[in-house]
Amino acid sequence: MRKLIALALLGLLSTPLMAAECATTIEGSDAMQYNQKTITVPKTCKTFAVTLKHTGKLPKTAMGHNWVLAHSTDESGVVADGMKAGAANNYEKPADTRIIAHTKLIGGGESDTATFNVAMLKAGEAYAYFCTFPGHAALMKGTLSLGK
Repeated sequence: MRKLIALALLGLLSTPLMAAECATTIEGSDAMQYNQKTITVPKTCKTFAVTLKHTGKLPKTAMGHNWVLAHSTDESGVVADGMKAGAANNYEKPADTRIIAHTKLIGGGESDTATFNVAMLKAGEAYAYFCTFPGHAALMKGTLSLGK
């Protein structure tokens, strides 16, 4: 029995450690909700990808969603400037340096992916993600942090 346990332990110890998961999928619905309120990015990742899936049925003109990442302190400014930029710019100010990553504006049944360099994140700093479609950021938001 001891030999069997020892062999089992050796087998477990010889398996490679799991690689960090450097991507996630977040869903947005016609009820103006993301299905995740927090995302933790493993610091071992070089890049991280967030795929936004719109699980609703309404078109982007009526219930469009995007996923925008910025420092928490920049959220209100990014949202306000995004409204001024309009739908043609995905409700994002063109070349806005406060935006770390973003998807395009999508409608029901669509998806888009944003990939960013993890080196842009700093441990201990507060990051927010949100939808910049007019009025959505009040409900469609969450926090992103760099893991340990």
